[in-house]
Amino acid sequence: MATTAAVTTEGGAPGMADPVGATTTNGSRWRFWLAAAAAFLLLLWLLNDILLPFVVGMVVAYFLDPVVTRLQRLGLSRTMATTAVTIVAVLLTIGIVMAILPPLFGQVQALIAKAPEYFAKASMRIQPLIEPLLHKLGMPPLSTQDLQAKAAQWAGEAFTVVGSVAGQVAQRGVAIINLLGLLFITPVVTFYMLRDWEKVLAAIDGALPLDHADTIRKLARESNAAIAGYLRGQALVCLCLGSIYAIGLSLVGLQFGLAIGLIAGAISFIPFVGTFVGAVMAIGMALAQFPPEWMGVVMVAAVFLFGQTMEGNVLSPKLVGDRVGLHPVWIMFALLAGGSLFGFVGILIAVPTAAVVGVIVRHLIGRYRESAIYRGSNPG
Repeated sequence: MATTAAVTTEGGAPGMADPVGATTTNGSRWRFWLAAAAAFLLLLWLLNDILLPFVVGMVVAYFLDPVVTRLQRLGLSRTMATTAVTIVAVLLTIGIVMAILPPLFGQVQALIAKAPEYFAKASMRIQPLIEPLLHKLGMPPLSTQDLQAKAAQWAGEAFTVVGSVAGQVAQRGVAIINLLGLLFITPVVTFYMLRDWEKVLAAIDGALPLDHADTIRKLARESNAAIAGYLRGQALVCLCLGSIYAIGLSLVGLQFGLAIGLIAGAISFIPFVGTFVGAVMAIGMALAQFPPEWMGVVMVAAVFLFGQTMEGNVLSPKLVGDRVGLHPVWIMFALLAGGSLFGFVGILIAVPTAAVVGVIVRHLIGRYRESAIYRGSNPG
């Protein structure tokens, strides 16, 4: 009599192969993971208003973990290295905030107050350039009064929208909670996440399903490389660009150059948007301030041209590189989707989520190309 090999199935006895049971188990796994993902998204949506300090703390811990790891290799304990890094990071943050925020707030406030006036002046400078085009299109020329009225109208509408959003946020108490959380909770979260980072990773690794643990670890390594390569690299790019724009515009004498430069650098993580917005603001301000001395306008444009040259040829290739595998369009979609669904918290987690989704999609495409569905009946 032939001897059959014992087959152990999940939920079944040894010696019995149960294809129906295996199919049921696979279906149960899919239902479990779909339910877990749905529960996570629901929890994220329900707790969105209080998650900001915790998400910021985890992001900061992720940035600082390589520094703590390097200090460990030099002989410090994990707790001592975490304490030293956290204290230095808090002191640096306080110093930078106290040095930059007062003049920055002053410039932003003055810029908002005088925006209609400067818009009208800039429009008057470019009006002779566009009048021939308006004449060819059969459109009436715009007078100075029309430009000022339009500028005042747009500024009023913008202030109304901003005031409405700010009022709604303040009524919900979210602004106060998040501000207090960022001041007091974020450093605590950062400290404990840094101290227990290896324990958290070990706990997650120990909870992986055994059948797919190796695949999940491979995907996690690829996701971490993409996230670290983009986030840490792009943060340095934004810092460098903000410094180039702020210092350059201030040196050429542009009013509100510090505010415009820092704003342009801060939003440079959105592909093309940061430079475009900053260039429009700076050149518009230059058109209102410098003419008939056009050299100032040329110097402002040269600052942004220099910044773009540095970003395209030095900063992004050296600090970010092409290894992250994140297309600019995919990044912009992720940022818009994250902000629309979960607000500022969604913006913070948008790029890491996009990186993980990109890695998973590439893995699934690779599996698909290896399958009989793609290869058909005549592989080769």
